[in-house]
Amino acid sequence: MASTILILTPAARRHILRMIGAVGPAVRRLDRQFTRLLQERPYDAAQISAFLAITPAAAARMGALHRFLLQVECNGRRLAKLNVPPAEVEEVLRDFGGLLDTQLEGKFQPAREQLQLATTLTLNHAYYQVREAESQAFFGIYRAEVEAEGVEDLLRRFVRILTQTFRARAGRLMLRSPIGKLARPLYIEGGRAGERLIADSEMQGRYASYWSYPLPPVGVVQFGFASAHRWLPRELALLESAAGRCREAMERVRMESEIRRLEAASRDAEEQERRRIGRELHDEAGQSLLLLRLQLELMEREAAPELRERLAEARGITERTVTELRRIIAALSPAVLDRLGLKRALHQLAARFQKMHAAELRLTVSAAAAALSPAAQEVIFRVAQESLQNIAKHSQATHVNLSLRAADSIVRLSVSDDGAGFCAETAWKKPMSFGLAGMRERAALLGGTLALRSAPGKGASVILQLPRNSAPEAPNGKDSRVSN
Repeated sequence: MASTILILTPAARRHILRMIGAVGPAVRRLDRQFTRLLQERPYDAAQISAFLAITPAAAARMGALHRFLLQVECNGRRLAKLNVPPAEVEEVLRDFGGLLDTQLEGKFQPAREQLQLATTLTLNHAYYQVREAESQAFFGIYRAEVEAEGVEDLLRRFVRILTQTFRARAGRLMLRSPIGKLARPLYIEGGRAGERLIADSEMQGRYASYWSYPLPPVGVVQFGFASAHRWLPRELALLESAAGRCREAMERVRMESEIRRLEAASRDAEEQERRRIGRELHDEAGQSLLLLRLQLELMEREAAPELRERLAEARGITERTVTELRRIIAALSPAVLDRLGLKRALHQLAARFQKMHAAELRLTVSAAAAALSPAAQEVIFRVAQESLQNIAKHSQATHVNLSLRAADSIVRLSVSDDGAGFCAETAWKKPMSFGLAGMRERAALLGGTLALRSAPGKGASVILQLPRNSAPEAPNGKDSRVSN
């Protein structure tokens, strides 16, 4: 509005003030005639009240141009929220101009045009203020859907955005399924009996009016206003639309949470099956092969010289099969974790790596690793195992660093090498039973991250970060709390 009044020169303002002074004696008659014209359209009482506040007659009643344009801006926003577009407002003001012709008898034409221009610019600015606020609200809700960490965070963001959009003094969300009167939209005046329906005791009795809007099945959102502020059609439509978007987002978050829960259950079932297969291979096939190796050794001792070479060869094949079977069992199920704990399991993994490969390995393990949950220890061990296997197969590295460190809230595993490197983007897409993509999913289930940094000729680093108190995510429950 301030920029609108600046387009009027001091001379133009003086002429406009003379013009509205000439209108003053006929203000009541002009208002009556204009009201009848508006009722014939027909417009409702709220729209008629807003139209009456933006005419030259309203300017004559106020006597001050600055205050009048402030009133125009306020009622321009009101008309926008009453779903009256700018073109229709201009048409209605032209109709008022016809009534004004009789009163002014062709005088003050330049002043009338200047006032009409200032009024139109102010109305258009107010209209687009409302549309911009709506766009910002929907953009904020979209961002909340993308950035929210769970249902409760989404709901808090939703309430904050709408509180700002409606210019409310306070906004609260009652996390309880709406029933009775709260199951429908309510306008509540302060000091009336309906105020007892306001869920937050800190809001009750503090505001002149309230809105209550149901968000089944999650809860009820409520706003407090400093003045008596009934919602207008556009505000109610915005609230309905925003609530619909929020419900859809909450359902997506709920489904994503359920998917993560099912993924965690599936991976747990997979791990249990791997452990079962590993035990059976160890107890049945492993023991049978060891017995076979012993029998071959005894036969080799007692056999004729011409058979000893063939029996020794068969014994060697059996020994290599036992060694390979042990490797498969270790890959299927890290039973060493259950027996030795994470720190000693990592030391054993490193020792096995150094026995089979020429690369120098430096291992650093924080003492705090022992306090981690079994799920976190397993993911850490698997990532270390997968990383060392990939280094052994592909990297041609001469130096490898494996480090596990714990801070106050984060545990960090880093496996790096100085080998050939590779394209990190391609590595995520390789299908492996315990590949990096699978490890990233397992880390995400515990609220952690897995990063891969590499480039051809520049070595590689795998960095796993997990919360110290990590555990598989569980679905959110419902309660009756109030959220700010």
